[in-house]
Amino acid sequence: MCTQWWNKQVTRFVFQLTIASLIKLQSLDLSNNALVILCPEIGQLKSLRHLRLANNRLKFLPAEIGELRGLQTLDVSANCLTALPESLHLCISMQYLAADQNHLKDLPRQLCLLPNLKELSVMSNNLKCLPQDLGQYPELQCVYVDNNSQLYGLPSYLYHKVTGHRGCGSSIQDEEVKLSFTQGQVTITLPDEIQGIGTENDPVPTLQEIVMRAIYSFFRISEKGLDLLSPISLPRNLYKLLFYPLGHCHHCSKPMFTIVYPKCYPLMETPMAVLHNRKTKVSFVAYCCSIECLQLFDLLS
Repeated sequence: MCTQWWNKQVTRFVFQLTIASLIKLQSLDLSNNALVILCPEIGQLKSLRHLRLANNRLKFLPAEIGELRGLQTLDVSANCLTALPESLHLCISMQYLAADQNHLKDLPRQLCLLPNLKELSVMSNNLKCLPQDLGQYPELQCVYVDNNSQLYGLPSYLYHKVTGHRGCGSSIQDEEVKLSFTQGQVTITLPDEIQGIGTENDPVPTLQEIVMRAIYSFFRISEKGLDLLSPISLPRNLYKLLFYPLGHCHHCSKPMFTIVYPKCYPLMETPMAVLHNRKTKVSFVAYCCSIECLQLFDLLS
């Protein structure tokens, strides 16, 4: 045990020394090794543009990876990742992100903030749902989620994108599903952060949602924005939502914080059905902030 600990310390020390001499490095390929950990010092490579870590044994990525503002390519396919760090949204130059063949159950909604992301590939994971805003930016044109057997719903933003989803919606959902809604014969899993589902029987959002929208609107128009809001003025989970809402209404683009009004559009009932031989169970899901917006939303427009 002591020998293993000492070896790790020596390895990290050597890595730190190496990083210090590679500050101008632009491309790093560590694929096809037996890496179990990626040291936080990776964040010191400020000039890095392409990072490839495919086919290793990584179980997590350090938050410091978000310090790579110039990173354009990240490939962490074929590892043992169960989650991607929220800090990835700080990699504002990211254009291509691949995390195929891992154990991801969801994706951080902050990924939707990447302004230059053009292609996202998360095939062969354990995804049950996708962030509501995925595809909101026009730059993101290609999203591949093939072979996520419990993924039945795709955000409506992806309808006009290049989307790979073979093998999705092919298995029965397990008992871990916390929140979902059923429409017709399809059950769509929703992100864990959502606290409620709006229906026609409850046309008015909850008081908590109304308050969150009011706080967000007030502080967003102030000179210093949300920085004026004290972290102790709200529960931690709600305070964080003000900076990173659950999503934005697919019709009017207003932010949503605790409740959504969803409606699914089975792919086999759209003009795209002929491309899939009418065999897919996947649906596109519109997430709206009110019944009014849901009624006005048109997937095919």
